[in-house]
Amino acid sequence: QGAVKRQALYACGTCTPPGAEPAGICLACSYECHGTHRLFELYTKRNFRCDCGNSKFKNLQCKLLPEKGKVNAGNKYNDNFYGLYCTCKRPYPDPEDEIPDEMIQCIVCEDWFHGRHLGAVPPESGDFHEMVCQACMKHCHFLWAYASQLAVPPLTKVNPLEDEGIVLKVEESEEQKKEIKKESGVEHQDTKEEKQTEQFNEPSTSSGKFLQKFPVEIAKTTSESSSGCKEPACKLKELQSKPFLKKDTATFWPSNWRSKLCTCEDCLKMYSDLEVQFLTDECDTVLAYENKGTSDQETERRDPLMDTLNSMNRVQQVELICEYNDLKTELTDYLRRFADEGTVVKREDIQHFFEEFQSRKRRRTNRMQYYCS
Repeated sequence: QGAVKRQALYACGTCTPPGAEPAGICLACSYECHGTHRLFELYTKRNFRCDCGNSKFKNLQCKLLPEKGKVNAGNKYNDNFYGLYCTCKRPYPDPEDEIPDEMIQCIVCEDWFHGRHLGAVPPESGDFHEMVCQACMKHCHFLWAYASQLAVPPLTKVNPLEDEGIVLKVEESEEQKKEIKKESGVEHQDTKEEKQTEQFNEPSTSSGKFLQKFPVEIAKTTSESSSGCKEPACKLKELQSKPFLKKDTATFWPSNWRSKLCTCEDCLKMYSDLEVQFLTDECDTVLAYENKGTSDQETERRDPLMDTLNSMNRVQQVELICEYNDLKTELTDYLRRFADEGTVVKREDIQHFFEEFQSRKRRRTNRMQYYCS
């Protein structure tokens, strides 16, 4: 099928050990072609085509599709394909890591990160749906303008050092900022002379014993043209015309944030240049992928008889149920005779039953009965 929009992938440590070219295999090939091999679960990746049996596998031919292209040029690979994750490049689960920590996947690079290695303490797992790591926030720098409005603020834990006079600063909410502006009666248009602030967060280190200080950049751009007129058509330019914060941390986003990204011509070109066009696609999310899988399973489990009944009116439903019960009763009685006699049911026996059943049904239908309403 070519590159699949999103699918579950595995890497085979037996066929492609460290030092060999990275390769990914689909779920079906993990069962059929690599059942006894050492596999790394990669969870889901976007726009990937299964490599099983291509030139990256020296002594293996794919059992499901032997004729494969030599390479899949559109595939993207990272350290995950060698069983290594996060900026610390450690396996998961890590036998040497005694600190309990959850792994979170970045939706841009699709690598997995320890919560303590993201530059900020992640919100509760139910409070956000997607994460963009620190490196990808630098790559997608435009997201900082959206973060002030859309991102879920990370938690700031209380630290024992507060007793010694060191207090963690918490970012002000939008409502608080509006109140401050209202009380002062002044709209701050120029931020160049404002002092840069500093924010203290829990460190992104495995020790967790000290505080790390991140510089916070107050950035401001303008969307005004040379004539002094604003261009409201672009949501991004409108947000960039207001002060916003840029920090050296990952960001966390709610479920519907992608739908709020600007899709004007300039922004779409920017997404293409940065190779992040998928950010505007709601169907790209892991949640959409999981919901589709759940929906497909429910469809497979659905009773075809109930589906047929639901498409009928009341009279047709009653007639179908009666016919079904008649068939079930007569077939059960017919087969019970074979069971009692200990004889095998043959194909011609089943054919004979249905011929007799249809004949009886025709005789019943020919004797029309009329009822008063």
